[in-house]
Amino acid sequence: MHALRAAAAGRTASPSTARLINDRIALQLLQSEGPLTASQLTSLTGLSRPTVADLVDRLQAAGLIAVVGESGARRRGPNAKLYGIVADRAHLVGLDLRAHSVTVAVADLLGRVRAERTVPIGPDDPPGRAVATALAALDAALGAAGAGRPQAIAVGAPGLVDPATGRFGGTDWIPAWHAALVGALQDRTVAPVLLENEVNLAALAEQRDGAATDRDTFVLLWLGHGTGAAVVLDGRLRRGASGGTGEIGFLPVPGTDGLPTAGGCDGGFHSLAGSAAICALAAAHGLRPGPPAPGAAPDAGADTDADAPPAESVVRAAVAAGGGGDAFLDALAARIALGVAAVCAVLDPGCVVLGGEIGRSGGDALATRVAGHLARISPLATEVRAGTVGGRAVLHGAVLAATDAAQNELFAPAR
Repeated sequence: MHALRAAAAGRTASPSTARLINDRIALQLLQSEGPLTASQLTSLTGLSRPTVADLVDRLQAAGLIAVVGESGARRRGPNAKLYGIVADRAHLVGLDLRAHSVTVAVADLLGRVRAERTVPIGPDDPPGRAVATALAALDAALGAAGAGRPQAIAVGAPGLVDPATGRFGGTDWIPAWHAALVGALQDRTVAPVLLENEVNLAALAEQRDGAATDRDTFVLLWLGHGTGAAVVLDGRLRRGASGGTGEIGFLPVPGTDGLPTAGGCDGGFHSLAGSAAICALAAAHGLRPGPPAPGAAPDAGADTDADAPPAESVVRAAVAAGGGGDAFLDALAARIALGVAAVCAVLDPGCVVLGGEIGRSGGDALATRVAGHLARISPLATEVRAGTVGGRAVLHGAVLAATDAAQNELFAPAR
């Protein structure tokens, strides 16, 4: 709160600009702290009582805040009024695109999901039919949430996203309907449509609400049917020149039969820690996949290959087996540690979060083993944590990104 007080104090801006800045500070506090009285806003912002009274009137007139109750059982009058953000003032949309499905979530201005729809996309569906199916799911979710035009849309998808253009950097690796859907969304709405790599969105979810809430610098290592990584340095997501930061599947590592190529990651880290490789390692240790976890949802990249072996259930079974799965988990951790060590040698993030299906299924049992192997091959102190957001990480991150965009538009000073 000290930063907010400092931001509110000693302004040399024009009166109109100062009012807009103070309004934004108050809205940020109401969003992070929940409903507050005018006296609490005065204390937290460092603004004068008349200034706070004026901004409360302005924000009410704009429909952004309203009286939501009173503070204290016996208190009455203006000083007891609790003000909160009007969550239904705007709605936003998050989408999670997979090879064979799309999930849509509609949330309010505070990021609370009000409706959700998941629809399958047939492997032989032409792009036009796939786009129509996805848009119908979006309309159904908007209707169920009682929402009109969304204020912002965020889309999580596999593949490279060019940070300069906000578009797919290459379409050879993605289903054709993904790019077609993003284009259709942009054509049908004036709201901003934000496209982001799915693993980057999962990292946003872990940073805000998961295993990395206390870290400004960390790497999310995604372990699912494929492998990937997201890099957060000094609180900022780093995408690289072409959006390729984190394409760790192409990382050359010992223990594979060859080297990756520009056209494929076979021979890279993917060949050690991808789903098929994990299942083969489990089979060598006498382990077989078990049934899917009740209510389990696939993570980023989980259906990039519809016939990929169920590595998640293998890892979960090994953890549940106790001592019977130790040898397999140790061998898997040694493989994962190779990729983690390479990342740490370049970035020194201090913390690596294991996400995706494998990270979630392995939990602390796998993270602890990876940390042990890492300590033997890397001189850099690095904490290894299991991701905690769960199987909805990409969708959760998309909703967070859309919430940020909607709030930035509504709460920003007028131009």
